[in-house]
Amino acid sequence: MLHVRSIWNGAISFGLVTIPIKLVNATESHSISFRQVHLDDGGRIRYRKVCELEDREVTTAEIGKAYEEADGTLIPITDEDLASLPIPTARTIEIVAFVPADRIDPLQMDTAYYLAANGVSAAKPYTLLREALKRSNKVAIAKFALRGRERLGMLRVVDDVIAMHGLLWPDEIRATDEVAPDASVTVRDKELDLADALMDTLGEVDLADLHDEYREAVEEVIAAKASGVEPPAVPAGERTGGKVLDLMAALEKSVRAAKESRGEEPAEVTSLPARRKSARTAPKEVSGKKSTSTAKKTTAKKTTAKKTTAKKTTAKKATAKKATAKKATPRKRTG
Repeated sequence: MLHVRSIWNGAISFGLVTIPIKLVNATESHSISFRQVHLDDGGRIRYRKVCELEDREVTTAEIGKAYEEADGTLIPITDEDLASLPIPTARTIEIVAFVPADRIDPLQMDTAYYLAANGVSAAKPYTLLREALKRSNKVAIAKFALRGRERLGMLRVVDDVIAMHGLLWPDEIRATDEVAPDASVTVRDKELDLADALMDTLGEVDLADLHDEYREAVEEVIAAKASGVEPPAVPAGERTGGKVLDLMAALEKSVRAAKESRGEEPAEVTSLPARRKSARTAPKEVSGKKSTSTAKKTTAKKTTAKKTTAKKTTAKKATAKKATAKKATPRKRTG
């Protein structure tokens, strides 16, 4: 930690306990930055700070702060004005409460810092607060001032270090009522079953295995151009974006693709167990129709057979009656 430059020195206020600390950035950006250049000759494009009233470039020492009102009026604000403000957290991270970690909405999370004990005397109270946080399974909510404004923070333990996440103030989080879909949409159980299957197939991942493929590709292009060779061609992959016309087909295709990418045998995804009892007892869409049709045909055959048998029986009875009638008729005498 000694080789990392601290960006702020102060103390943690934990009741009557004061812990001298140094604030260190916990994250670093690995994104590739570019310079603007003149396309004709490759010259660097630079920005100069010019006073619009005198039309001349000014130095950093000549530049101050001012607040612009709605009508464009500028009100000068000096560093002395800000330094004299009655902010108790000017050089102190003041712990105001301890709450369960799930009380903090991830939307509020901002920049992360490490808090390093500043000096030998800070080691004991620092360790005390760290162990208290571990045992309580809670996080500390604190207020602190940094870069000219008071901020909200959350302290938690990472390995053996106290980390602090800057938090946005609650009124800085926008409401969601204008973002949710306006249309009323019904999601079928079968669609949820396929979504569950896709989630199960994708499974979990070790975040340490994920990396920035775009940055790596940019680095390859830069290295190739620096060596005077042709940059590597971009592999032509299957386009996965675009408008989804059939949600069920897209889900089924996604499940199969996820299984194949993991070396698994793609299985039928339509035979998944239903999510609810009503879905389990519902008749099948395809096989149910065939069964009904077959049943109708069988019933029709049985009915026809009965009618044919009845007709034959009636005909036999009629023939028998005629025969009986002939025998019963007396013969005429002659002479």
